[in-house]
Amino acid sequence: MSEYRIHGETGAWEVVIGLEVHAQITSNAKLFSGAATAFGAEPNTQVSLVDAAMPGMLPVPNVECIRQAVRTGLAIDAQINAWSRFDRKNYFYADLPQGYQISQLYHPLVGEGALTIDADAKAGIAEDKRIGIERIHVEQDAGKLMHDQHPTMSFVDLNRSGVALMEIVSRPDMRSPAEAGAYLRKLRAILRYVGSCDGNMEEGSMRADVNVSVRKVGEELGTRTETKNVNSVRFVMQAIEYEAKRQVALIEAGGKVDQETRLFNPDSGTTRTMRSKEDAHDYRYFPDPDLLPLELSEDFIAECRASLPELPDAKRARYIALDISAYNAQVLTAEVESARWFDALLDVGAEGKGAANWVTSELFGALNRLGLSIDQSPVSPGAAAELLGLVADGTISGSIAKQVFEKMLESGDGAAAIVEREGLKQESDTGAIEVAVDAILAANADKVAEYQGGKAALFGFFVGQVMKAMQGKANPKLVNDALKARLG
Repeated sequence: MSEYRIHGETGAWEVVIGLEVHAQITSNAKLFSGAATAFGAEPNTQVSLVDAAMPGMLPVPNVECIRQAVRTGLAIDAQINAWSRFDRKNYFYADLPQGYQISQLYHPLVGEGALTIDADAKAGIAEDKRIGIERIHVEQDAGKLMHDQHPTMSFVDLNRSGVALMEIVSRPDMRSPAEAGAYLRKLRAILRYVGSCDGNMEEGSMRADVNVSVRKVGEELGTRTETKNVNSVRFVMQAIEYEAKRQVALIEAGGKVDQETRLFNPDSGTTRTMRSKEDAHDYRYFPDPDLLPLELSEDFIAECRASLPELPDAKRARYIALDISAYNAQVLTAEVESARWFDALLDVGAEGKGAANWVTSELFGALNRLGLSIDQSPVSPGAAAELLGLVADGTISGSIAKQVFEKMLESGDGAAAIVEREGLKQESDTGAIEVAVDAILAANADKVAEYQGGKAALFGFFVGQVMKAMQGKANPKLVNDALKARLG
């Protein structure tokens, strides 16, 4: 495992990290009402009478939200609780019309599970590590306070009020910012594969509360702080780094860490006190009297299980079985869109290893240069398979394929049509290649002597000269064979 330490004046300190991730459930309607959930709507245009807490309005659970939470639990090998219950979490804030939040404390929908973060030597994660997940409970989101609309007043937007959230609570199993970042990325990938959350942290549909404490190695857990609503992987890692160093400096100066809620400032990369940390009894939790317990049938859970797609770890193992490198398999499965595109490429007959090498280098490089996502690729999986097929059957060389690909990006034309139109077919006439080889060797007799005298690196020079003479169209293997035969 990684050995991340904060080094203070009194020695090395270990960081203990747990994350509470709030993921907005993919659903067209809210958790207990039929109001819409689309991002970016005008303020207070997606609010039902239930969301606004009008008298006499009763909540009705959205079955799709429950289904998506169950599917998420199954995707992390978690216990699905066939009996669960909603509780009221009581607190008073302007963006909470009811004066309480409907959540689950005592009997959550999903129990213990886990996910595995992958080894990453560059990030300091020496080996795969299993991170425990304590629970997933379903709850409703609050509204949004807007303080920048008027110099003396704040406004409330209730569009988010009642939106369904999964709170995914990890065990305090992470020991470095890198591990926390890897956990978040892996969790986000699973949510996107399952389709239960879009994972768009910049839109607020996935955000993390970051729990951090420090201790000397082997000692009891220290007092933790919770930094609320951090909305990017990079910011989570920065918050951990800052908070761990702050706590170590505080303790070594003779102070003590207060259990409190903090806020992260992305501009300065620092955290600041928001309020003292409440315990469960401060919220006066009790069972919601307006909602019956959730009772799930075995058939419902089985249907949820059957609906799961191939998940990242299984997909990566399948790719590796196709002789794709572990690194490429990891890159291809990191985002569900990339995996789907690559699977479509395999489905139309592309060979696994070569296709993976091309996608992770040529295609991803071009998309990055153009500022496009893979879903926006000008070249479809079918068109890419045609290009790769021309290389495989010897019609064009790898270097010519790069030129053809650029023309495909520019024009949208197919590879075969471009090769035919531009006269780019690979020259495989051994007679023509041998003539070119003889001409190059005759023109470079001094270098031939040096090569035969032991300067083996000149072989690449001869290959390059022959390819240049034949405008890059010569079959590289035949060029190599002809040179070896002539040079001995």
